[in-house]
Amino acid sequence: MQQDDLFGKTVYAEGKPQKKSPPPKPSGIYPDEPWAGTASLADLEGEIHTCLKCPLGQTRTNFVFGVGNPKADVMFIGEAPGADEDAQGEPFVGRAGQLLNKILTAINLKREEVYICNILKCRPPSNRDPETGEMETCFPYLFKQIEIIRPKFIICLGRIAGQWLLQTNENLTALRGKIHDFNGYRLIVTYHPAALLRNPNWKHPAWEDMKMFKKAYDELKA
Repeated sequence: MQQDDLFGKTVYAEGKPQKKSPPPKPSGIYPDEPWAGTASLADLEGEIHTCLKCPLGQTRTNFVFGVGNPKADVMFIGEAPGADEDAQGEPFVGRAGQLLNKILTAINLKREEVYICNILKCRPPSNRDPETGEMETCFPYLFKQIEIIRPKFIICLGRIAGQWLLQTNENLTALRGKIHDFNGYRLIVTYHPAALLRNPNWKHPAWEDMKMFKKAYDELKA
């Protein structure tokens, strides 16, 4: 499918930053963990890839840490690995990942230029939604990834990722169409590629989100 068929072409939409109280930096066990002082993604992965802090560690095939440019300007965050990701140990490699690659191409980015990961590093059984306790356990790992990468933009793929990072119960409609603040990082919430596969009618609003991001990103780089 050509990118024009997937998204079409229109003028960039406006998106103004919206200030919001960000969630606190992970506390408690976070400062005392041996990986807390790691300075690279490779070192962090080496420290945490054997994690068994929640039951998902017992059922995973692979720990799905993340992939991409360790100095990326843009970080895409989903909710959890699926079956393909669990099998290969890499996020977004199935049909949803193929669509994400097309989205990246449409906004003139390459997969190797960005960083892609999930809140959870292990697949929930039967691809069910992540549970609160699982996300609480895994979130410090994600926060450390963000600290190391220091992206200019975070793009949350789907309602669950957006709600968790922003610590809100607002629905996806309310979260879309604006640039949030997450601990000083610009954050945009859009549809998960898997949702676009289930409902192609959402591709147009997803493209509006990507145009908003691209406009803000280009202005920041100018």
